[in-house]
Amino acid sequence: MARYTGPKNKLSRKIGEDLGLKSNALKVTRRLSVKPGQHGAKGHRKLSDFAVQLQQKQKVKYIYGILEKQLKRVYTEATRQTSSTGETMLSFLERRLDNVIYRLGWAPTRASARQLVSHGHVLVNERKLNIPSYRVKVGEVIALTKKATNIPAVSEQMKQKSSLASWMEQKAQVAKIARLPMREDIKEVIEEQLVVEYYSR
Repeated sequence: MARYTGPKNKLSRKIGEDLGLKSNALKVTRRLSVKPGQHGAKGHRKLSDFAVQLQQKQKVKYIYGILEKQLKRVYTEATRQTSSTGETMLSFLERRLDNVIYRLGWAPTRASARQLVSHGHVLVNERKLNIPSYRVKVGEVIALTKKATNIPAVSEQMKQKSSLASWMEQKAQVAKIARLPMREDIKEVIEEQLVVEYYSR
C-alpha cells in the first residue's frame, strides 16, 4: 500500500503541532513555529471554514500515516454505522494493526510500527500478519516474533515504560484487545466533526 515518504517534520510544521511523526520531540518543537516554505508563512490570515476543515482532515491523515484514498474509504464505511460517524471513523483508525503496535509502546512512531508489521514481525493469534491496515477485533492476541524482540531498537523500546491504552491488556510481551477503542481513549487533539463536515459538504 502506498504511503507518504517525504519529510515528516514539514507536516508537523504545516499543522503547527507535534503529530508524533518523529521520535525526537525536542527537535520537532524547536521548528514548529516556522511554517514550511523558503521564508515561512507571511502574515496571519484568518482561515476560512473550509480551510479549517481541510486542516483537520490533513491532520488525521498525517497522524495515522495514511493517504487520502484510505481515509475516504474509512469515512465512507463509518457513515454506514449507526453510531457517530466521526467517533466511528477514529475507532476504525485506532484499530489499525500498525497503530496498535504503536499504542503498545513497541515502536516509537507509527511509521516504525508499520515497518515492523510489513516486514512480518507481528503475530495476530499466533499467525504472521503483514498488513498494517488490518483492523484488530476484540479478543485477538497480538505479539512480536522472537526475531523482532532480538532487534536492539525494538528490545530497547519495549523496556521503556509507557502508558497502555485502556482498551488493551498486556502481559509480558503479549497483548490482547479487551474492547473496542472509544473517543476518550484517543490522546491526540482531533476535531473529528470538522473532518465529517469536510467530506459531507
